[in-house]
Amino acid sequence: MGSSCRTALYPGTFDPPTFGHVDIIRRGAAMFDELVVAVGENPAKKPLLTVAARMELLRELAGGLGTVRVESYEGLTVDYAARCGATVLLRGLRSVTDFDYESRLALTNRALTGVETVFVPADAQYAFISGSLVRDVARLGGDITSMVPACVAEAVRAAMKRR
Repeated sequence: MGSSCRTALYPGTFDPPTFGHVDIIRRGAAMFDELVVAVGENPAKKPLLTVAARMELLRELAGGLGTVRVESYEGLTVDYAARCGATVLLRGLRSVTDFDYESRLALTNRALTGVETVFVPADAQYAFISGSLVRDVARLGGDITSMVPACVAEAVRAAMKRR
C-alpha cells in the first residue's frame, strides 16, 4: 500500500449499537489504517437513543481499538466521507435483502463521488440482529442481552423508562 493511509467510514444510525455492529467495527479496524464510525443524524427519524448516547456507547465498545474514532454527521454520507478523509465506505451485510439495498447505494455513491464500498458479511451468530428488532423486543419487555452488550442493554432500558 505504500505510505498512503487508508481511512474507511462505517456509517449508520446505531440505534442501538448491537453485537453485529461491534463485530463489523473490530473487523474493519483490522482491515484499514483508520476507521471512522459515523453516527448519522436524521432529524426526520425519532431515535430511541440520542446521538450523544450512541456515540458514547460506541466509544466504549471500540475502546482499545486505537485506530477507531467515533463521530456524528448530517447530510449525505459521501459528503461526510470526503470531509473526514475516508476513501472507502464499510458496510455490514446480514442478508440478501441488505445486499440488494446496499449494492444500489454503493453504485450510487460511486457514481456521485467515486468512493468505493467494502461489504463485510455479518457473522452468522449476529445476522438476525437489527436495531429495530432490538427496540421492538425491548419495547415489549423482552431480554435483549443476547443481541447487545450490557452497557447498551442498560442504556436501552433507561431510554424505554423515559418514554
